[in-house]
Amino acid sequence: MKSPARVLLAGVATLATVGALVGCSAAGGDDSSSGKVELRVATFPPGADAAAYEAFATQEKQFEKLNPDIDIIGVEYEWEGPTFAVQLAGGSLPDVFTVPFTDAKTLLENKQLMDVTDEMNDLGYTDSFNPIILDAVTGDDGHIYGFPRQAYANALTYNRELFEAAGLDPDAPPTTWDEVREDAKKIADATGKAGYSQMAINNTGGWQLTTATAARGGRTQTDNEDGSATSTIDNDATKAALQFLHDLKWEDNSFGSKIDLDWGTINQEFAAGNIGMYTTGSDIYTALVRDFGLDPDVYGMTVIPVEGEDGGPLGGGDIAVMSPTIDDKTKAAGVKWIDWYYMQKLLNEDAAVQDAKALADSDQAVGTPVLPVLSRELYEESLTWIEPYINVPRDQMKPFTDNIWDQTPVGEPKKSTQEVYALLDEVVQTVLTDENADIDALLAQAQTDAQAILDK
Repeated sequence: MKSPARVLLAGVATLATVGALVGCSAAGGDDSSSGKVELRVATFPPGADAAAYEAFATQEKQFEKLNPDIDIIGVEYEWEGPTFAVQLAGGSLPDVFTVPFTDAKTLLENKQLMDVTDEMNDLGYTDSFNPIILDAVTGDDGHIYGFPRQAYANALTYNRELFEAAGLDPDAPPTTWDEVREDAKKIADATGKAGYSQMAINNTGGWQLTTATAARGGRTQTDNEDGSATSTIDNDATKAALQFLHDLKWEDNSFGSKIDLDWGTINQEFAAGNIGMYTTGSDIYTALVRDFGLDPDVYGMTVIPVEGEDGGPLGGGDIAVMSPTIDDKTKAAGVKWIDWYYMQKLLNEDAAVQDAKALADSDQAVGTPVLPVLSRELYEESLTWIEPYINVPRDQMKPFTDNIWDQTPVGEPKKSTQEVYALLDEVVQTVLTDENADIDALLAQAQTDAQAILDK
């Protein structure tokens, strides 16, 4: 799951500073006044800083110079589970947009993604993808319906300044859940801030509960050979994850008062210095600085604590896709944009350097840790290509970058993922609002309700 939030707003104040970016219409097509193909593409979430748009404007000019018959129009965009389906059905998304891996299968089943099999084969890098990742955009018909463009592992993000205020060493973050709890209490006692917090609404509570379950060696869903799935929410790992939240909130008073946070609001709170630790995707640094004004000096990231033989960080990522309703000219233009904007910097040194330079010249993040959608070797080679432009504090991320390759990422549940996440939101919220919540009963009911969803 790509870190989720709101969807599709035209940010008038921000866009006024970058004349090339305008609001979104239902679809692209020929610009009758110029004869160009008008292509509306997803850019940044509402609230991104002006520098981000300056970098995009530079990249837009570079692309249009190479493709003078295409007019790129950037559209502010964020994905949010509860509202995305409405936006898609209403035709109000850009021509090119991104969706998390978890949404891809449902969109494929509903025939809501453009088939790009021939185009990807013509570009020549179909076989370069990690086959597990490529499976996320492959339909039952064997066709490909999108371009995997980024992957991540869930990690533990922490505030180095709050660690120091609590007498903790920010270069030696916690490595077990017990240590996370201990450090969270120290932070809360010393600073009055939330030592640890977690998302709980808009499907993100379910996402992060699933993350915590996988880290403890459990799974919330298993796949069956006949294509069906079995809910396994009621397990010891999920129970331990909920008990952990309960103890932080009700015994240690270290969780903080805000329990209605989602991807956007928890990032806002963290950037404001109000949260000591939380779990989220390893790619979050870029958004924290670009969209939420984080001071880079306070940022720290480490691997998520894992337990048991099957414990691992929940992985995720997103794919660049198009709606099947756009015309052939817009589709061709969209493939050119996806290849140039998203893919070539993963494959080609010149493209990687050009992209990194454009971002660095506008003070945008370069070098944020991700997981490779291609090979680890190519990913690590690409870091050498862009080394002169890397400007993120990777030394503050060493606890993650030094150890992530020793962990085995766990894939997100494949069936009815967002619906089950929404169901689990309620479980997380109950534990955080009711000190006497019956965790066993909540899990038993959630497993029954989830199975009903899976059996539809």
